[in-house]
Amino acid sequence: MAGLWKSYQVLMAKYPWSVQIVTAGSLMGVGDVISQQLIERRGFNNHNVQRTAKMMSIGFFFVGPVIGTWYKVLDRLVVGGTKSAAMKKMLADQLCFAPCFLGAFISISGALNGLTLEDNVTRLKRDYPDALISNYYLWPAVQIANFYFIPLHHRMAVVQIVAVAWNSYLTWKVNKMNKM
Repeated sequence: MAGLWKSYQVLMAKYPWSVQIVTAGSLMGVGDVISQQLIERRGFNNHNVQRTAKMMSIGFFFVGPVIGTWYKVLDRLVVGGTKSAAMKKMLADQLCFAPCFLGAFISISGALNGLTLEDNVTRLKRDYPDALISNYYLWPAVQIANFYFIPLHHRMAVVQIVAVAWNSYLTWKVNKMNKM
């Protein structure tokens, strides 16, 4: 495990953008597998591989690039590593970024699942408040620690490790609506 972490750090130093995107997509896939196997108890014979691929593509093309960019912007907007700076970053992250990000995530997953615009709006009205409230139970504490203790180039990794559980919840949440 130590060798894997060391390899990850070497790759992060050489290719930070690519590694963050691949990590985000891969862990979105892991979250979906956990959702299907442990939460939904589908079993391997009933595992929806296409759904896992869709969730991974959301990770590769939306989650990774958007969150990676957001952390860079946030680090420029709020400079420093003090407790005050960490609190400001967490507040900006949770009050400005998280609500927009969750809405976009739910909408993108709906579009990839073939929902009409009206069905996607219905999904947002029904699932968005619950997802945002659930977000506020988990992410403020994670982010305050992340912004205070973790260097910028490792923040995405910390978020993605915690996000395995979060992604399992989100993939369950956005995919249960397909049974409208």
